[in-house]
Amino acid sequence: MKKLNVFTTSTLASALLIASPSVFAAGFQIAAQSATGVGRAYAGDGIIADNASVMAINPAAMALFDKTSFTMGATAIKPKISVSDGTYNSSLNGSSNMPVSYDDAGNLAVAPNMFLVVPLDDKWAVGAGLYSNFGTESEFDSSFPGEYGGTSSIISAELALAASYRVNDQWSFGAGLDIIYGHGEFKRSLAVDGNTDITIDVPGVPSGLDPSFPVNVNRTINAVDVDASGAGLGWNIGTTYELNENNRWGISYHASPEIHAKGKIDGPAGITLADEIVVPLPGFAQISGYNRFEGTKFAISYTVQWTDWSKFDELATAGPDISLQKFEWKDTWSYTIGGTYYLNDKWTLRTGYMFDQGAQDEITTIAVPDSNRNWLSAGFSYAPTKDSSIDFGFTYLLGVDVDAHEEHEGISSIDAVTHTDAIITGVQYNKTF
Repeated sequence: MKKLNVFTTSTLASALLIASPSVFAAGFQIAAQSATGVGRAYAGDGIIADNASVMAINPAAMALFDKTSFTMGATAIKPKISVSDGTYNSSLNGSSNMPVSYDDAGNLAVAPNMFLVVPLDDKWAVGAGLYSNFGTESEFDSSFPGEYGGTSSIISAELALAASYRVNDQWSFGAGLDIIYGHGEFKRSLAVDGNTDITIDVPGVPSGLDPSFPVNVNRTINAVDVDASGAGLGWNIGTTYELNENNRWGISYHASPEIHAKGKIDGPAGITLADEIVVPLPGFAQISGYNRFEGTKFAISYTVQWTDWSKFDELATAGPDISLQKFEWKDTWSYTIGGTYYLNDKWTLRTGYMFDQGAQDEITTIAVPDSNRNWLSAGFSYAPTKDSSIDFGFTYLLGVDVDAHEEHEGISSIDAVTHTDAIITGVQYNKTF
């Protein structure tokens, strides 16, 4: 008879809200707030201020606008998540060194965005934005071990409210609030030998009662079924320095909240594992610059960003406080450089490159195929009128192979090589009034 503790299998639920978005930036952070950013790998996006989406990065940059600016668009993300050279072992179904692989587990996701910046006078400006931090889905079919594949999806929305103040011709400051809402679905299964008897320990059963009960098994059982959502409040600050209209720099910091995701968090046989998971989101800081060469049509931009991923050391339930899984991620840096060519009054061309560090350290997972990655980006803007433009951006993101090991004690283990690439495209419309 095989005995499973429900909190052993609860580690399968620990990827709630962090499943496959990790392929687009370190950890599970993605950049999807603008098509212009997609077209230059987000180089200088905290200071260029060529549309209202800059408020999502640096609220102080709203002081660069002298007219009301509106931006709306969408970013489409198609990852290619592959698993190769895998070996799977399970005590539940007799698998021993079974080879496993998977060609493409990434599904298309679309993240919309909308921003408005309104200058109140020559000193003050306010802005509001609605965009998505995460928006993707991965799905493995039944050919892949269900406790390491399965289905993972997440959508989120962020409402940003901010204000900026211009001190003088050189300095501006800004601050804002971020209201972040996220919803995740996460399903995992266990393949079991139909002749294997299984009992499941139920923690917290009163003394004197049988702590186990039989489960009728016919090949596959649900290991985890999660449908949860939550919200949190963060804040941000920023400053800009303008040497002149062709040379400027910006610094910003975003303090992210803990998301308390509530909903259905069930284990085997429908046992309730908890009703709330705490997801600590990292803060991040960045420095951006923009320099247009005098007398030319060409400008360069650049960004260095630090993200506090060491904050994300584990996932745990709230009340009672039960650790579901350790992650122990490391802080990361990304480095971006881009170029903009102002061809004429109608057309603007841009390109960019980013090196982005992965957040995983000693602990690796199949469902979170994080790695160092390289962004190769290009895009353009077309201005049909003096006060409107249409932007398009394209990024090809290249990951690297990662040797991953994952196991659920007493159940199974897997060793494999994970690799993730992605295609990101963005389109948006801008209007000034």
